[in-house]
Amino acid sequence: MLLSVFLSIALIHLMAAMSPGPTFVLCLRTAASEGFPTAAMLSIGYGIGAMLWAAGAMAGLAVLFELVPALFVGLKILGGLFLLYVAYMMWKHAKSPMPQLGEVAPRSKMAAMRMGFLAFATNPKPAIFFGAVFVGLLPTDASLLSRVLLVLVIGLNETLWYLTVARVFSLPKPRAIYARLKTWTDRVFGAMIAAFGAKIALT
Repeated sequence: MLLSVFLSIALIHLMAAMSPGPTFVLCLRTAASEGFPTAAMLSIGYGIGAMLWAAGAMAGLAVLFELVPALFVGLKILGGLFLLYVAYMMWKHAKSPMPQLGEVAPRSKMAAMRMGFLAFATNPKPAIFFGAVFVGLLPTDASLLSRVLLVLVIGLNETLWYLTVARVFSLPKPRAIYARLKTWTDRVFGAMIAAFGAKIALT
């Protein structure tokens, strides 16, 4: 694969990763409420999920969805329900005061990474990108080494972007702003995630 093609695919994926969505909202909220280490593990979970989708696309996942549409429908429903659950928990605890960092133990590293992976793996948005855009850009004669490197770069793209988001919103000033507006911010974020979930499940 030509280096220019490789870099183009990586750049297009990075721009797609940076587009706002439920994973962005979840990362922002986790960083502000549980701190950078927890949000960092969430980000790693996102990266693993991205690599899974990229590898699946290379293995012909999009063709499988076309042959068995029920699989894609099931994924959409599962992803939508998962996001609705996340939204419900955010709304439910919106009025709870945000603890000071270190005051309450955040979720474990594995739990945060698992949450990130599930949030990404059950989101059909990456399925659409990797099943359509990504596969269309990938040369059919790309070597195995190129494909492996591309999967790794995609995981790195996703992880580094959300690590940046996590770092920014774990800093004192952004965190203080979030704390002052927590009740309404959580409700707005919860409503946004619920809307994403409903749209995913019903469209």
